[in-house]
Amino acid sequence: MKVRVFYHDKCFDGASSAALFSRFYRERISSDVTFVFSGLLHRAGALFDEKQFDGDENAIVDFKYSSSPRITWWFDHHQSAFLTPEDAAHFEQDQSNRKFYDPDFKSCTSFIATVAEQRFGFDPSPVADLVHWTDIVDGAMYPDAQTAVEMKAPAMKLTLIIESAQDYTFIPRLIPLLATRPLVALEQRRSIAVLRERIESKDHTLFFDITDHDLEGYNKFVPYYLHPESIYSVGLSKSSFRVKVSVGSNPWAPSEPTVNLAKVCERYGGGGHARVGAISFGVTEEEAARKAAREIAVELRGSVCTTM
Repeated sequence: MKVRVFYHDKCFDGASSAALFSRFYRERISSDVTFVFSGLLHRAGALFDEKQFDGDENAIVDFKYSSSPRITWWFDHHQSAFLTPEDAAHFEQDQSNRKFYDPDFKSCTSFIATVAEQRFGFDPSPVADLVHWTDIVDGAMYPDAQTAVEMKAPAMKLTLIIESAQDYTFIPRLIPLLATRPLVALEQRRSIAVLRERIESKDHTLFFDITDHDLEGYNKFVPYYLHPESIYSVGLSKSSFRVKVSVGSNPWAPSEPTVNLAKVCERYGGGGHARVGAISFGVTEEEAARKAAREIAVELRGSVCTTM
């Protein structure tokens, strides 16, 4: 069975709603199902292309109502859910027990979780964290402005990624993971994907620049996971208050590191330990940080060449 799920595109709640709906459907309606996810955006003119309603079942979540007989499921929480009075009347007359609306919910994800639990016996506890964060993000329920701006939580970082995604295949690929993986794990998957793309490996020394991503808190062992042949790594990252050069050595390196990394970092105003160090530059000193990182990478590569 093919179920096409239409969701509010470039929206954390939209993607999360599609994820929760698909999990609920698989667990409580039918497990023999293939989901196809399609994003919808508000725009002038017709919002729907009825030719796309090609599933055995078609669902719309976190988006306006369609009176098409091909739409078999609908969930929304926006006050402006109906394009016309006729659409509102059509919804009011629906007897399917498959279309639901409540503008009092902070997020459509939490609305779906509540309806699925109360009417269909769905257990939302495995996705409680996702429901919690969609309420915070979609309802702007941040404790203060600092939290809203710094976007430190994994869910908030995913929000930025979803809203800025240029690859139209990214969100449909993310949705099944939102339904089954912890948000922290998804953030780690993102850092692995970015580092896999950015790392330059030469002479057992890695170099990467991720200053254009909010990934200063990446797992420092990921480079060695991706490149077990490496001995050293030099990475550039950026946060709201600094540009950081991280210099490290692989704990599982094929050869013992010989360079004292603390001494190397001290020459640039940083420090650390023999096997790991760092240098902090001001947020406006990105080029200076990049120059230092490149110089250190060249030095470490040279040291490997003379010892191996």
